[in-house]
Amino acid sequence: MTERVRLVPVLLILAVALVVSIAAGIALGPSVVPIGDVLHYLRAALTGGTITSDELSGYTIVWEVRTPRVLLAVLVGAGLSVVGVVIQALVRNALADPFVLGISSGASVGATAVVVFGVFASLGVYALSAAAFLGALGASVLVYIAAMSKAGLTPLRLVLTGIALAYGFQAVMSVLVFLAPDGQAARTVLFWLMGSLGGANWGSLPIAAVAVLLAMVVLLRNSRPLDVLAMGDETAASLGVDAVRLRRWLFVLTAAVTGLLVAVSGAVGFVGLVMPHLVRIVVGSGHRRVLAVAPLAGAVFMVWTDLVSRTLVAPEELPLGVITAVIGVPVFITLMRRRGYLFGGR
Repeated sequence: MTERVRLVPVLLILAVALVVSIAAGIALGPSVVPIGDVLHYLRAALTGGTITSDELSGYTIVWEVRTPRVLLAVLVGAGLSVVGVVIQALVRNALADPFVLGISSGASVGATAVVVFGVFASLGVYALSAAAFLGALGASVLVYIAAMSKAGLTPLRLVLTGIALAYGFQAVMSVLVFLAPDGQAARTVLFWLMGSLGGANWGSLPIAAVAVLLAMVVLLRNSRPLDVLAMGDETAASLGVDAVRLRRWLFVLTAAVTGLLVAVSGAVGFVGLVMPHLVRIVVGSGHRRVLAVAPLAGAVFMVWTDLVSRTLVAPEELPLGVITAVIGVPVFITLMRRRGYLFGGR
């Protein structure tokens, strides 16, 4: 399929799929809530309606536990997909994803410091997210400074610097885990690193929602410069696009969004790597089309991934990264083996 595929039907199909996925994500779990009860509890919560004491348990599960978690899955899936699209254009590398620039590893260092040494303990339940976000921002600044040269921020230097510093951050994290006073701290760090939405609540949604929606709007308005940037710096210059300046602010934007998402969900891999490729195959490589479809596709994927993670071995939860890897690895290898597949899906 190519760009001849109409965009509107694809968007409508994915929008319906997302609504169905959200309903399924709220209704299904270790304890199944009938869809009629789900709608009743949601209506009561949104309109200030009343519920009986017998319904309190179901209401709590639906409104306090599953609804914020499913909505956070929507935001994380949409955000990582969009950031993946932009980073692949930013560094002109089909193997790039939101974590190739070392941002995830920097966030991991911050989260590990919280678990092992209890830094930011005064922030309570938000300590882990705050430390992860600060770690992500710190890593972004280091990568940016180290990658800058007289020629500006070139794709190759950015990728190589990100990969090199990612190894450095992982080494720091390993040392922190080695110094942990007990094994439980190491287990907690490992689980967080592989991603989880278990800490989702209504308080974790607003900032992530604003960041993802703002990024989607800004990037959609700049879809043409992204098309030009993907063609190379010389072509961009001939068309009047300042590639260095564009790459700089795209780096800042993607680093901030990735840091916020990693802070609330941990390091969930493969979403930002695989989803852009799947979307390009369906709607073509034009960034206006890809950026319109990728958030919906990523959101649907993440809602079902989270549902599997909390039901497959219930009452325990599988880390999200395990499921995304099980799905993402064979899908990505299959994509790469497709005859004629190149960056951009053609």
